This record gives sequence, structure tokens and C-alpha cells, in this order.
Amino acid sequence: MNIISGSTYYSFAESVAKKLKIRVTDSLVTRYPDSETSFEINESVREKHIFIIQSKSNCINDDIMELLIICHTCKLVSSHKITVVLTYFPYARQNKKQKSRSPITSKLFANLLQVSGVDSVITMDLHSPQIQGFFNIPVDNITAESLIIKYIKESIPNWEKSVIVSPDAGGTKRVTSLATKMGLNFAIIHKHKNKSNKQIESMVLVGDIKKRVVIIVDDLADTCRTVVSAAQKLEESNALKVYAIVIHGVLSEQSFDLINNSCLQRFVVTNTVPQHLNKERCNKLVVIDVSNVFANAINRIFNGQSISDLSLNVPNS
Repeated sequence: MNIISGSTYYSFAESVAKKLKIRVTDSLVTRYPDSETSFEINESVREKHIFIIQSKSNCINDDIMELLIICHTCKLVSSHKITVVLTYFPYARQNKKQKSRSPITSKLFANLLQVSGVDSVITMDLHSPQIQGFFNIPVDNITAESLIIKYIKESIPNWEKSVIVSPDAGGTKRVTSLATKMGLNFAIIHKHKNKSNKQIESMVLVGDIKKRVVIIVDDLADTCRTVVSAAQKLEESNALKVYAIVIHGVLSEQSFDLINNSCLQRFVVTNTVPQHLNKERCNKLVVIDVSNVFANAINRIFNGQSISDLSLNVPNS
């Protein structure tokens, strides 16, 4: 087994490698003045099972091209098997045609990965599970659910009487699964957007949250308008306290002021995306480490074991 890291999140790859009791393979990503990317592996990986870890940086298109170059390099140097570990799956929100003349970009990305020589993919909490069907190779979609449950039980006061809330209809399945496993009630916010599909015109709460601690759970937050608007709606509906837990905290530039000025007690994210700079800008941000879940998944796949129970059990640190 070899762990290779892209340039987006070397510290995460190091954390995963440390838990597997190996080191990150010596390699070098080079950016030329004309913005071209070059990659070189400085040790033999012939007949090895390579796990390439990549997340996202400020330019996701550069991250994708870098990843494809790394995969292609591993294929050319006779690696036995190549598994891409995408802590955050790019273009996951473009999983269907939004309009009659629009692309399905996540399908295009799946094709590019397969053409580059990838044998399998590990990712976490896909925005839409249907993306797995875009591939002709195995895709293991692991989940942070067990860590979310652990965090709620250990860090949120009076969680036993709380309500789990989805900020939109798309997250209903995730919220119902979480609520069922914890023996809690759930609620859903139905949002209506304007014709441009950018501005939220109205929100309708379905469920009873009066005088209850409310925990909003979502898979991804970018501008954070949906989560913050949902929190405001819940506060207006007499929620006692409002927390938000988001798996992929993409957090674009305008999101920090929205979170800091919101009624949210805490805004909890995982570290599938680098968060060290975000913590300095958002005083409500709390980060859950998921490197151990990925390390366990990699170890099980390498040894031909099942990973289906990773969503049920919290791996030991």
C-alpha cells in the first residue's frame, strides 16, 4: 500500500498515513509559469496498490487536472491498482440536467477519472448517491454519520429532547436516518426559490420544534444562505437553540459574516475540506476530524474487507 497526496490537503494525507502506520509517498507537484502542472514520484510504486488523496483548494478545476495527472503517472509506472480517495467530490451538485441545454458535469468527471486509469473511488457523503451510477468501477460512498451521532451525544446539551432538521427537501433521507438511529423526532424545511434558482423566496417548516433544541444537518454548505435562513426560520418558530452540522464545509467568501451574525450556537463541519484558515474567520466554527474513518476504509479495502459497518461504528482514534 502507498499513500500519495495531491497538493490540496497534504496534512490530511499525513494524518491518514500515520493512522495506517505508513508514510506518505515521496512525490512532487510542480506548477510552471504558464500554469501547467507536472507530477513526479520519487520512489518505486511498481505493483503497489496506490491510494491518491485529494480534496479541494481555491481552484477546483486545477485540483481536478492535478488529480488526473497523478492517476495517469501511477498508471504509466505500472502500479498494481489505483484508488482515488476524494474527501470532497467535485461537481457533485451538477448531477443532472438543470435546464434543457445544460451539462451533467459530475458524469464528465467520472469519465475523466476512468480514462486516467483509476480502478476504484472512495468518497464521503455524496451530494447525490446516483453519482455512483456514473462509474463503471467500484465507488465506496462512506459516511460521517457515526461521527455526527458521537458529536451530538457528547457536545450538545439536552440532545435527548432535540429535533433533527433538514434545511431542504433533498436532505430528508439523511435526516430521517440520523433521527431514527438516535430515537429523535425530525422536521423538514421546504424552500421555494425564484425563477433564477438563486434567491430563496419562502420557507415552510414541516414539523414541531417549539421550545426544543434544534440541530440542522446538511451535506454541504457553500454560501451558507440556506442554512442561515433555515436557522432564522427555526428561531422565529420558537426553537430553544439552533445548531448546524454540515459534512462538507466549502464555505465561500461571503459565508463567514452570515454565520457569525446568525442565531446559530455552533456551526459544525468535518475536515473533508481544509478548515484551518476558516477557523480564524468564524468564531462559531467547530471541526470534526474524519481522517480515521478514511484510514479505516482504506485499510479494509486494501485487505479485502467490508466497509459497510463504518456508518454504524465510530472507529477508534
